[in-house]
Amino acid sequence: MIRNNPSALAERLAQLDINYLNYEHPPLHTCLAADNLKLERKGTRLKNLFLRDNYGKRHFLFIIPADKQVDLKALSKSQGMSRLGFASTDRLAKYLGVEQGCVSALTLHNDSEQQVELWLDSELQSAQLWQCHPLVNTKTWVLTLEDLKRFWQVTGHSPHWVDCVSQTQS
Repeated sequence: MIRNNPSALAERLAQLDINYLNYEHPPLHTCLAADNLKLERKGTRLKNLFLRDNYGKRHFLFIIPADKQVDLKALSKSQGMSRLGFASTDRLAKYLGVEQGCVSALTLHNDSEQQVELWLDSELQSAQLWQCHPLVNTKTWVLTLEDLKRFWQVTGHSPHWVDCVSQTQS
């Protein structure tokens, strides 16, 4: 079920005294779409991957720098998991309540039962400002990592920092 209500998310952030920069733009379904528009926004550009294990019992929001490509086979092995793969759009709607292209660190707002595990690329520990879609891909909100950590704590999601097995795009 799609639950893409940026107003409810904004209210929740306001209750937590979390501020953000707001950018509005045409719909962005991929990092490449943002590149093609040459959007100027503060913060670290991110790629948000919604993954599932081979059995479909565990789900992961894996956030990495936008210029990385993940080797899922190597990532699975490094995390001691059966084969990881991309979750379907049906699973995305069920667990994170958004459509493809709208996934971000803020979609955990919709995972009230904590069914999605949060994985973050270790390289992002030094990124102070994070670009996030607020449940829709026509806006980007930029939040500090400290505010995101507070947000995740309230949503019941503990970040797991992962050394991402990947290749950097050239």
